[in-house]
Amino acid sequence: MTRHNPAKLIVATIQMVSNHVFSENLDTAVRLIEKAAEAGASLVVLPEYFSIMALREIDKFEYVEEHGNGVMQDTLKRIAKKLSLWIVAGSHPIQSDNPQRPYGRCYVFDPQGEVVSWYDKIHLFDVQVSDNQKSYCESKYTKAGTQVTSFQTPWAKVGLAICYDLRFPELFRKLQQTGCELIIVPAAFTAKTGAAHWDLLTRTRALENLCYLVSSAQGGHHANGRETWGHSNIVSPWGELLTEIEFGEGILISELDFGLQKQIRKEFPVLDHKRI
Repeated sequence: MTRHNPAKLIVATIQMVSNHVFSENLDTAVRLIEKAAEAGASLVVLPEYFSIMALREIDKFEYVEEHGNGVMQDTLKRIAKKLSLWIVAGSHPIQSDNPQRPYGRCYVFDPQGEVVSWYDKIHLFDVQVSDNQKSYCESKYTKAGTQVTSFQTPWAKVGLAICYDLRFPELFRKLQQTGCELIIVPAAFTAKTGAAHWDLLTRTRALENLCYLVSSAQGGHHANGRETWGHSNIVSPWGELLTEIEFGEGILISELDFGLQKQIRKEFPVLDHKRI
């Protein structure tokens, strides 16, 4: 039976330092999910690229799964049902209509082990960054999604975004306008851009929509040479940083009080004052 109070959700967000070995990453994810469940979490979030941080982008094609079938999906269905958990599964490459450009898809598994929603990353990271990678062109090997996505839980309506999406407030406002009270953001921010913008972006997206925001990030030095910022965090609807992990593998546990959120929205009704 799912553990829940209708107003309060115990959420766990997991930070990883994934590598290029799929089986190792999946084992790590399962181990950390089990620890989160032992700590009382009812919903667990995994980071972007949790299952594979390939040495080269083309190497990820070996692990592309078709929708509804694959080792990653089967494993998380099983563990969600076994532990009676909601799992928001970061991202994994999933077949699109272009074999050279799979989606970066975030699946949501319910406590019965069923897929109840999924989100394909809309905004793709095509930028120049002054780090050791220099250039990123995510769209070369990934197909962009087109659908704003949310799902209902016993506690709240939940919206989904991934990493670079954080820079596009229009997406988050659309999620809020569909009734979302919590937004979940798996990520793998670069260390360079994360140091400059991560805290500002996560807190702003929560505050401007009076939503809880839960991020689950990659945080460390990866075998492919990338360095990710980490700082997985949980932010209140008032923009307060409730808790975070700075660097390396770890788990955050926090209780989200949606009764308090409703009170904030009532007393400070900025969302009702929108004119344009």
